Amino acid sequence: MAASGAAIGVENLDVAYGRTKVLHDVSLTIPAGRFVALIGSSGCGKTTLLRAISGFVTPQRGRILVDERDVTAEPPERRGMAMVFQSYALWPHMSAAQNVGYGLKLRGMGRAERARKVDEILELLRLQGFGERKVTDLSGGQRQRVALGRALAIDPPILLLDEPLSNLDAKIRLAMRHELKSLHRRLGLTAVHVTHDQEEAMVMADEIVVLDQGRIVQQGAPEDVYRRPNSSFVASFLGADNIIEGEVRRDSDGAKLTLADGGALDLPTAPEGHGRHVIQFRSDAVRLDDDAAGPALRLDGRIAQASYPGGRWRYEIDTPAGRFLVDDSRRASAGDAVRLAIPAEELHIFPR
Repeated sequence: MAASGAAIGVENLDVAYGRTKVLHDVSLTIPAGRFVALIGSSGCGKTTLLRAISGFVTPQRGRILVDERDVTAEPPERRGMAMVFQSYALWPHMSAAQNVGYGLKLRGMGRAERARKVDEILELLRLQGFGERKVTDLSGGQRQRVALGRALAIDPPILLLDEPLSNLDAKIRLAMRHELKSLHRRLGLTAVHVTHDQEEAMVMADEIVVLDQGRIVQQGAPEDVYRRPNSSFVASFLGADNIIEGEVRRDSDGAKLTLADGGALDLPTAPEGHGRHVIQFRSDAVRLDDDAAGPALRLDGRIAQASYPGGRWRYEIDTPAGRFLVDDSRRASAGDAVRLAIPAEELHIFPR
C-alpha cells in the first residue's frame, strides 16, 4: 500500500454556531506528510477546526486549501480526506472486511480488486483472520483498527482523527498511539489529530497546535511547546499547575525574582516585563531536600499528604508560598519537613 501526503492551508477562518462564534480568524499551514495534533481545553474549537477542514462545518469567512487548491465550497467526499471518528461509526450489521471495503464499493471498485485491497489493509493493521467477524464481536482496539482501515482503504493523502483513542482502555490506547505513529511514517500521509490528552499529542505528533477560546495561541514541535510555553494558559495546560506569585525586578546585573515570603532567585534569563509575575512549574521538576545543581528557587515545607500512583511518590507539600504537588522517587511520610528546590530553567514566568 502506498500513500502520500498533501499540504493543508487554513486562512483567516471564522466559524460560528448560530450567534456563538467558535473560531476567530484562525490561520494554519500544515506541510505535506506532517502529523499535527490540535489540543486545548474542552470547547476551545479544536474539533470545530477539524470539521471545517474536513468539510462538515461551513465557515463564515476564510478559506481551506489542499495543495493550494481552494476546497472551501467542496463537499467532504471531494477533498481527498478520510476521517476516523471518536465513535468509530462502523456498520454493526457488516463484517470487519465489509466495513473496510465500504468506501471502495461506493467508488465502484470491482469485487476481486476490492477483496485484494481489503486483505492488504487487514494485514497492514494486523487483523488477518478477523475479516469475516461482525464488528460487534470485536474488541474496542480491533474496532478502532477497522475504522482506521476503512479510512486508509481509499488511499487518502490526508487523514483526520477526531479523538479516535478516547474510548479505549489505557493499555490498548498506549499501544495504538505507537501503531498510528508507525503507520503515519510508513504511509507518508498528512495527519491532523484532535485530542484532549497532552501525553498522546506529545507522543504522536510532529507539531502541536494549542487552541484557546477559538484562537491558536501556540504551535511548534512538542518539545519546544512543552519546554517553552508562551503563556500561563499553555504552561498550565501542559502540566505546569503549581503556581506562585512574585515580583521581577531588573538591575544592572540582570533580573531577580522575589516571593512574598522573602524567597528570592537571581534569574539567568530575564522574563518579559517587570513587576508582578506568575511563576509556574511542574510537579516532576521539583527536587526534594535541596539537591538541585545550579540556580534554583528554594522553599521550606512540610508534607501534608503522600500517595503512590506508581513509579514515583506524589506529595502535597505546604510551604509559606502555598501548597504544591511534587513527584519524587524517594519515599517520605506526611508530616516530614522537606526542602524544595525548583531549578531556574524549570520555572515558567509570565507577567501578571
